[in-house]
Amino acid sequence: MVDANLGRQMQGAVADPALGPVTRQVSGRAAPAAVPSGPERGQLLAAAVAELPVLDANARQVPFGALFRERRAVVVFVRHFLCYICKEYVEDLAKIPKSFLQEADVTLIVIGQSSYHHIEPFCKLTGYSHEIYVDPEREIYKKLGMKRGEEIASSGDPAQQGGTLILGPGNNIHFIHRDKNRLDHKPINSVLQLVGVQHVDFTSRPSVIHV
Repeated sequence: MVDANLGRQMQGAVADPALGPVTRQVSGRAAPAAVPSGPERGQLLAAAVAELPVLDANARQVPFGALFRERRAVVVFVRHFLCYICKEYVEDLAKIPKSFLQEADVTLIVIGQSSYHHIEPFCKLTGYSHEIYVDPEREIYKKLGMKRGEEIASSGDPAQQGGTLILGPGNNIHFIHRDKNRLDHKPINSVLQLVGVQHVDFTSRPSVIHV
């Protein structure tokens, strides 16, 4: 069931002017796509993708629904692992302290659409240490209605767009944003605000030492 309070918060969420360069760059001005009309439609969509498999870095197959069965999850679908904008966005996701997520009882998950072989190198490149999986056949991307292209490479379809969802616990979709283009990622702090995760400073400014 869609959380009514969360929906109201979602509509009032705005980008934070203090966000770092990457987050500002991909903020996008288009309004996020609404949760499919009514809670029943949201549950149907969640149920439609819950049994579809994702793979971890060891090629272990996990039902997508198992990732948000017990708690809320912020799930970020990236275009592909060779996308520079996606790399910078995930570098920002990597800066979210695990303690912030634990306090809010929220899981952060990245889903790619390439081979599982690319997970470990991508994590090393971005410093990302939260949960990450791949949907190599793009079945979940398709079911969720995310914009897609036709040509597929091992690193992922370069024309595939991603998106951000808040799901769980159970087959519940609270929020969905489908990226219209590579710059249309949802600002991270606005998503974190919806699930009660405290604000993260992405500026990475060097510390000032007073003498």
